[in-house]
Amino acid sequence: MSDLAELTRRLDALEAVEEIKKLKARYFRFVDEKKHDELAALFTPDATLVTDGITWGSPREFANTIRDLTGDAPSVHHGHMPEIEILGEDSASGIWAMEDLLTFPVGPEAPEGHNGYGQYRETYRKVDGRWLIDSVLLTRLRMDALENWDPDA
Repeated sequence: MSDLAELTRRLDALEAVEEIKKLKARYFRFVDEKKHDELAALFTPDATLVTDGITWGSPREFANTIRDLTGDAPSVHHGHMPEIEILGEDSASGIWAMEDLLTFPVGPEAPEGHNGYGQYRETYRKVDGRWLIDSVLLTRLRMDALENWDPDA
């Protein structure tokens, strides 16, 4: 491989890594901003999604469940320390450390709030020039209970 071809390959890989980092940043932001349609659009239509041992039928089902579960409750989701490997021109994999905080308004049906820690193991596919999430496996390593809040207090 010529020096120019190698340099081009390396530059393409760096650009792909940066695009994938932005993709995952949007994922966390869309969850917290309650942008569920935009969240579902970050995935390939046939993406495999497994979170906390639950397999979702589609990106739409996943996004709708997040919408229904969290409602207007504030949440904070962070992804850290990405390990992204470019596997080919249109495929990549990644591992992200994660932390999330979620509390709900106090009420008889309110789930328990939590501060969670874990890892996302994902694959990505480039479709029509755009990187999308093709598979997600979220494994939680720790969950700490958080008290919910009274919006009237």
